[in-house]
Amino acid sequence: MRLKDKIAVITGGSTGIGLASAKRFAAEGAKVYITGRRQAALDAAVSEIGNGARGLQGDVAKLEDLDRIFETIRDEVGHIDVLFANAGIGLLAPLGEITPEHFDELFNINVRGMVFTVQKGLPLMGKGGAIILTGSTTGVMGTPAFSVYSAGKAAIRNFARSWALDLKGTGIRVNVISPGPTETPALSEVARSTGNKDAMYDGLISMTPLGRIADASETAAAALFLASEDSSFMTGSEVFVDGGAAQV
Repeated sequence: MRLKDKIAVITGGSTGIGLASAKRFAAEGAKVYITGRRQAALDAAVSEIGNGARGLQGDVAKLEDLDRIFETIRDEVGHIDVLFANAGIGLLAPLGEITPEHFDELFNINVRGMVFTVQKGLPLMGKGGAIILTGSTTGVMGTPAFSVYSAGKAAIRNFARSWALDLKGTGIRVNVISPGPTETPALSEVARSTGNKDAMYDGLISMTPLGRIADASETAAAALFLASEDSSFMTGSEVFVDGGAAQV
């Protein structure tokens, strides 16, 4: 029970890595709040997580939604021990086809949404608190047609470095978890958008030394490490869960 009696908030918690992490955190004793844009998906996720989990509908790109989410958490439990800023989307566009709308959608959710999730949740955190940001192997690698997404993930990596200094003396840690190819609805959707899902999956597998796509539960296990006291002397760090894809 590594998170016994802790309050954990996970944005983008209704599917994929967010849902897998919510299940793992709850199993380890945490009271889990998840957020997401779709109420039906949130309701299904809460049922799957169990253990008193709570779903709060909202879009991290909308500051008024974030204000409402954190006000609800403040009123109900008063504080946050673990804040996992995980919400994000993936969209493909090669150079020459990048539109302002493509750029704005990705950065509004993946970067701006992450920044203000943390900033608005921070007043509810104190000594011993853990902030986790979802990065990606793409933040340190070149990926065709994925430059805007990748640039956003690279930005997240530097936010963690800088925030580790901003939080010096508070006892609050901030770290990045960077998954590689992971079986999630988001990856499946991106793969389908290429018109040849199998070819994309085969390419991802071929570039991964472990020779397979990860299960979301494997990333959740690393997120639990960063959320718990097992990582008590880590801040400003990046933990890759990528099967070696960005390591060799």
